[in-house]
Amino acid sequence: MLSKRIIPCLDVRDGKLTKGVKFKGNIDIGDPVEMAAFYYEEGADELVFYDITASSEGRDIMIETVRRVAEKIFIPFSVGGGIRTVDDMRRVLLAGAEKVSINSSAIRDPGLIREGAEAFGSQAIVLGMDVKRVAPSKKIPSGYEMVIDGGRLPMGLDALAWAKEGERLGAGEICLNSIDADGTQEGYELALTRLIASSVNIPVIASGGAGSIEHVLQVFDDGMADAALVASITHYGMYTIRQIKSYLRDRGIKVRMTW
Repeated sequence: MLSKRIIPCLDVRDGKLTKGVKFKGNIDIGDPVEMAAFYYEEGADELVFYDITASSEGRDIMIETVRRVAEKIFIPFSVGGGIRTVDDMRRVLLAGAEKVSINSSAIRDPGLIREGAEAFGSQAIVLGMDVKRVAPSKKIPSGYEMVIDGGRLPMGLDALAWAKEGERLGAGEICLNSIDADGTQEGYELALTRLIASSVNIPVIASGGAGSIEHVLQVFDDGMADAALVASITHYGMYTIRQIKSYLRDRGIKVRMTW
């Protein structure tokens, strides 16, 4: 059995680490380069870096910040935001990332998933999914709708159908973010995570809602996630990566211990 992964998420706006609730009300809380180095030393399995306004502002990702983060860490590093072409992916990978996360651009141009997988391998392509709970309908039978541009634009696209299509096109992993749970610290969206994880054959990273160490355990036990993104609970010092991993290990979850 593969180890479960704990992945701090660095949301970056204007070069600063930021955090919001349900994709709104973001406040700046620190320097992403310093936090990346801290999480690496703490024993994080990977890092995720999102330039959260690049897509909605129609601009390129802040490649220099990506490069500075990559110089500080020696664990897998996934980057998303403003990646619209294979050339954009190449620039990010050459700046030091191991993976690129595509979200809004993949929905607008699904062929980008296949092109990226063919150019760099499926293991380098993460399908980012920002999902909002809605009333089930003929168009959205799962009751979960895809939303793009940083949670601003509902697409009328069923999240389950899109996850399966993303896998078919060549994505090697899914990062599944619940907009309803994001930043609330009330727990991951377990039903959504379980629905997607049980329906695809690629790893699923659960994202949005972690507020306690028990929530992380739940998303592995009940949500069937392969990895858990954390932000608020570690950014604000509620728990360390070591505390989370020790807690999981003591309850039978296989995790990678580096100390």
